[in-house]
Amino acid sequence: FPGRRTLSHRAVLAIAGRTRTLLLRRGYRVAMTRTGSTFRGGNVERARFCNRRGAALMLRIHADGSSDPSRRGASTLFPARRRGWTDDVHGRSRRAARSIQRSLVGATGARDLGLVERSDLTGFNWADVPVVLVETGFMTNPTEGRLLRSSAYQWRVARGLAAGVAAFTSA
Repeated sequence: FPGRRTLSHRAVLAIAGRTRTLLLRRGYRVAMTRTGSTFRGGNVERARFCNRRGAALMLRIHADGSSDPSRRGASTLFPARRRGWTDDVHGRSRRAARSIQRSLVGATGARDLGLVERSDLTGFNWADVPVVLVETGFMTNPTEGRLLRSSAYQWRVARGLAAGVAAFTSA
């Protein structure tokens, strides 16, 4: 699905830009690793980018895909506790994931696929700051894919993400 990957990147970048706008309006400083079609480095470099800045949260935004076009919903991934790797950010990342997932589902009405603990994501394992990866929906689901490509829904997702970040950082 080479075309679908491009659609996913465009949708995710649009959501990230809208989320950035809303966070800036709330007074947050926002540093993005990608603002166009190319990005700086891989997942290790992205984690280091956030570590160097002492980020309050590393928010990764994705759109999911599946060979089953009926799959739909949003989930938020966070790092599993791995001694010597993620034990310093595990608890705060889980709290951020809970806050963001709740706000995202509330803002969008998306099916709640819950929180997913992962030990195999490089961007998590190299992070020294709280980190989450939000799967905003399935681009491979015809209805959800259309929603994710629509400006109105992208703003709803962004509002949910921004509200979740605000709830996490003010707690």
